[in-house]
Amino acid sequence: MTTRVWRQRIATAAPSGWPAHIHPVIQRIYAARGVSTPDGAEHRLARLLSPSLLGGMDRAVAVLMDAIASDKRIVVAGDYDCDGATGTAVAVRGLHLLGAKHVAHVVPNRFVHGYGLSEALVESLQPSPDLIVTVDNGVASVAGVAAARARGIGVLITDHHLPGDTLPDADAMVNPNLDGDGFPSKALAGVGVMFYLLLALRASMRDAGQFPNGEPDLSALLDLVALGTVADLVPLDFNNRVLVEAGLKRMRAGKACAGVTALIEASGRSLSTIAATDLAFAIGPRLNAAGRLEDMSLGVACLLTDDVGIARRYAEQLSAINQERREMQAGMVDEAERMVSLAKHVDAVGVALFDEGWHPGIVGLVASKLKEKLHRPVLAFAPAGDDTDELRGSARSIPGFHIRDALAEIDAKHPGLILRFGGHAMAAGLSMQARDFERFAAAFDAIARKHLDDDHLQALVHTDGELDYRDHTLDLAKQLRHAGPWGQAFPPPVFEARFECASWKPMGSRHLRLQLRHTQGGAPLDAVMFNCYDGTPPPARMRVAYELSVNDWQGRESVRLLVTHLEAI
Repeated sequence: MTTRVWRQRIATAAPSGWPAHIHPVIQRIYAARGVSTPDGAEHRLARLLSPSLLGGMDRAVAVLMDAIASDKRIVVAGDYDCDGATGTAVAVRGLHLLGAKHVAHVVPNRFVHGYGLSEALVESLQPSPDLIVTVDNGVASVAGVAAARARGIGVLITDHHLPGDTLPDADAMVNPNLDGDGFPSKALAGVGVMFYLLLALRASMRDAGQFPNGEPDLSALLDLVALGTVADLVPLDFNNRVLVEAGLKRMRAGKACAGVTALIEASGRSLSTIAATDLAFAIGPRLNAAGRLEDMSLGVACLLTDDVGIARRYAEQLSAINQERREMQAGMVDEAERMVSLAKHVDAVGVALFDEGWHPGIVGLVASKLKEKLHRPVLAFAPAGDDTDELRGSARSIPGFHIRDALAEIDAKHPGLILRFGGHAMAAGLSMQARDFERFAAAFDAIARKHLDDDHLQALVHTDGELDYRDHTLDLAKQLRHAGPWGQAFPPPVFEARFECASWKPMGSRHLRLQLRHTQGGAPLDAVMFNCYDGTPPPARMRVAYELSVNDWQGRESVRLLVTHLEAI
């Protein structure tokens, strides 16, 4: 049983200098995230870090300027997640804006080409381009880059993933996470790195006098940058918040590209009130589903078309694929939860799961759900394909356990056990032979036991403290929705309180709709809790962690509590 420990976020400095119209609760919330003055919430584009601070930028710009000037054939090689899809669209649109005439794109099919700029993907490029520009991948593509260079193809890598021991022999590489890179923010998503390269390219072209009639407006790409940044769950440090807020403003003003607009409409969200959390939980998953179950080419096509009708048809297809993904995921999570109740998994610190019927495109979501429930690092595996004995796994971790480093440690101790791996501190992917699964599972549990103690294994319920019951207002809920942008490492406000359950009823098969009466007083408040209902009634009195949200069902706005955790009292 996972121990849950409640912990309130505490500000390191008192709020100061805020204008009177900013609610004191919002000032307190910002301060608890290290932003104690209005300066830290002024997300103006003028305050973006300079592209010149990114390592490798001069060489990368020179490669692109030569390619554009020489009318070279450029292929943008993306990735099959939302960051890769939006980054691909940013690259194609941006290069066209900056004068490139021959720009095509390719996204690997995870079931055919594998990850990144693989040898198989390079071989599929017919006819061969003059230059490949990677987006959101490439830093680990040693063999793929070598294959491209052997065919006389230049390679420019833009990526944000952590490098391995060996770097590919590319013509140029831009990645803020390369050793020794001095860029102050290491949190750029792949789409952000690509956007920065375009900014630097435009600046060099401007200095060369190439815009006598005015320079292209790259801010038109910021809706895509915002979507990819939020969906990739990179930390929303100040620089990323500037990018995301600028993209959200474009969306709310009706200036998003046709594909983003269509995806927002298909999700049932409102353009005028779109928030970062909508990108994370409604828009991003629709794009990601294509890469998980089918081919991300559909998602990229949606983001590249300027035809509203075609964009809507693409968005409908992506929504249908996402619904299929949701249903498949629910069944796989149920199976995984049954597995972890078995004796061999109950005491595991590092949990590794495999089922022959699982889909390799969804194991990352299964690992994520189990990690949230167990507060343990979790790896979920599925068969890589019909014509191989390999398994493809996806890992999700908890604070204090760097999952990519853990895989590297296993790889060093058990050479050959892992065929390929890569990733971040909190998420990673790997491949292995099916026959080695049990041996790997034991090694993974051992490495987790080595690095994690009881304190690490306590799940924290972080809150921003209590709200006075009189502050449960629609005005504050609206201010909170747009005060962020909220996301990874800059979490949405979560409050805590003690409530009595006035009434409840199931909503669908897994959710709860409740009426909660604050013990301080006031009228009962509408509340919902998702993916929690197992047939057991909620307690009569409870301690609740919740977000104060706006319910705008059918155009009518009201306050609703979004319950994230509850315990009987």
